[in-house]
Amino acid sequence: MAGKSGRVISTDQKFSLNKFLFRWETFLVIVFIAVNIMNITISNRYWSVNGLFNATNTFLCVAFLTLPMCFVLLIGEIDISVGSQVALAAVILGVSFNAGCPMWLSIIIAVTVGAACGLLNGIILVTFHELNPMIVTLGTQILYRGIAEMILKDQATGGFTSVKWFSKLYWGKVGGVVPIMFLVFVVCAIIFGIVMHKSTFGRRMFAVGSNQLAARYSGINIPKMRIIIYTLAGIFSGICAIFVAAQMGSARPNIGTGYEMDAIGMCVLGGVLTDGGKGNFIGAMIAVFLLGFLEYGLGLVNISSNIMMVVKGVLLIFAVMVPNLNLGKILKRDSKEV
Repeated sequence: MAGKSGRVISTDQKFSLNKFLFRWETFLVIVFIAVNIMNITISNRYWSVNGLFNATNTFLCVAFLTLPMCFVLLIGEIDISVGSQVALAAVILGVSFNAGCPMWLSIIIAVTVGAACGLLNGIILVTFHELNPMIVTLGTQILYRGIAEMILKDQATGGFTSVKWFSKLYWGKVGGVVPIMFLVFVVCAIIFGIVMHKSTFGRRMFAVGSNQLAARYSGINIPKMRIIIYTLAGIFSGICAIFVAAQMGSARPNIGTGYEMDAIGMCVLGGVLTDGGKGNFIGAMIAVFLLGFLEYGLGLVNISSNIMMVVKGVLLIFAVMVPNLNLGKILKRDSKEV
């Protein structure tokens, strides 16, 4: 395209091999392939379609929380109450069902409870904007789980197995192979990815995370955006609770413990910066399956959960360190020394 000065302005970005190879997502794909090769090597039970899909189900409950968590981190904030929201929503689901509500209505109530929890987080943060999101959501984390424990104490509420279609939400498969939950997750992930990278709302999230003051002066309604994102996190906490309840056939106040850290860890490993303004949704999704299959493969050879926690910790520390390394300068320095 020719400009007024007569110069030709190219709107097509040329492919750069170096830029592609040094993308964080490329590194994650390489690690993902390496993890699968390792799993195939250490266990002959790993490489089966049914086994892999069954393994996928074990971490997809948490994966649902990574979808809105990407948005929360992208605007430079954090929500560590989502695990407690899962517990409270699951408890309300069980209580409603055993009180005589049909399962479909109990599901709606559970999702509504999750949405209300997220909305409360958003309202508090918008009303008292000087408060730190981590402190606020730490408080609501304790509050929501405390309410769940007040309702059931240390008991469980169940009876979900009497509704056959409900248990199929987790255990059911299309064509006897592909889990229903996996298909639901794929659809949700595609929608979130499009919103994050191809919509006006997504561009505004990047702007808010990069420079909140500049975003405010450019006319972005930041309070409204924060409330929407936190409410969205609550809705998906309710959805996560439904799948967990379908898996277990019951609900307890202690379910969802640590889910928030797993969700945040998957996003961070995927390249979504906790400072906000930078991240790639595809990277977060690769990280979900990378960590999930790594844990599944090590579990097949009876590797302890403590070692798995160490491996996750090392990966997350590495993920945080790499963006702060100026690889370009390092490579130039090395080439000069040679």
